[in-house]
Amino acid sequence: MGADRLFGTIGGVLALIGVAGGAFGAHALRARLSQDMLAVFETAVRYQMYHALALIAVALIAARSPSGILSASGWLFAAGTVIFSGSLYLLTLTGARWWGAVTPIGGVCLMAGWGCFVWAVATAR
Repeated sequence: MGADRLFGTIGGVLALIGVAGGAFGAHALRARLSQDMLAVFETAVRYQMYHALALIAVALIAARSPSGILSASGWLFAAGTVIFSGSLYLLTLTGARWWGAVTPIGGVCLMAGWGCFVWAVATAR
């Protein structure tokens, strides 16, 4: 599977899960979580959706101009989303506050992914 199909598929799956997560948060969690924890859950969904779309952008660009740095961007977006949003989901659903210490690792992956994305697009032929 080429990078375009791989990252398009990962992006689509993350978007699907993001929509389901948003609905779950809006309907099932609204009465169960405090306003603060609901806001944390919504942040996780929002960043998941942003980066699902970023992965779809990586896929579209990879179809025209594949590169190793663009693939690195895709992998960093995927890993960062799982770590960043996943740790926030676990924090809100389990109440284990130590998951908040994991979240910045995902944030660094997402920022590195954007750096690689910019580099790949700026140097594309």
